[in-house]
Amino acid sequence: MAPRLMFVASDTGVAQTSLARLTARYGQTRQSEAEVIVALGGDGLMLSTLHKNTGLPVYGMNRGTIGFLMNDYHEDDLPERVAMAEETVTNPLAMLAGAADGREHRALAINEVSLLRAGPQAAKLRISVDGRERMEELVCDGALLCTPAGSTAYNYSAHGPILPMGSDVLALTAIAAFRPRRWRGAILPNSGTGRFDVLEPEKRPVMADADSRGVERVHWVEIRSEPAIQHRILFDPGHGLEERLTREQFV
Repeated sequence: MAPRLMFVASDTGVAQTSLARLTARYGQTRQSEAEVIVALGGDGLMLSTLHKNTGLPVYGMNRGTIGFLMNDYHEDDLPERVAMAEETVTNPLAMLAGAADGREHRALAINEVSLLRAGPQAAKLRISVDGRERMEELVCDGALLCTPAGSTAYNYSAHGPILPMGSDVLALTAIAAFRPRRWRGAILPNSGTGRFDVLEPEKRPVMADADSRGVERVHWVEIRSEPAIQHRILFDPGHGLEERLTREQFV
């Protein structure tokens, strides 16, 4: 039996046109009755859809630019493609950030949590893992902690490692490190908690970002994996996230 599909789309013209064509052809199921969400857009739409619909599997079709988390766009036989799709489950990162005004902010990130300098001078960060100081001072444009699913995104652009899906590790990657100049980061167990303390926060302001959810002028940030939350992504057979992560390393 064909799964009940709910379609969502980004605001672009091509995505909205595809939404109209597909809903006219296959109908539109209410969210409360849907079994699968079909997301039409790019990776940004996929991330926002996963955040809003924890528990429901999401099958994406690329109507954006890169679409690393999306399948190719085809209108024919869509229910059959969705029914045969392979599921990848990923756990998000939980961010707790302490801001300059004393307030604490929480957010979840499917790809990465990043700290970025918010002024003209480089950031200075102290790095701890599970309460133990590991680096007294990192001078950099920023740093990030990412999941395997997010390791091909900002992390890869910052020369961080690609992590296999299913591996119980996270990648900690420096962004334009100045001191130690050649430090490229570390691999951490996903059972641990990473902490960044901002040194000289008034002189060298830093912002934190969790999948585009930003917090200005943070003084410290703690990050850990959240195993209680599962995000389900569907891929066409033979084109799953594991294959994409492997393929990305040879281009």
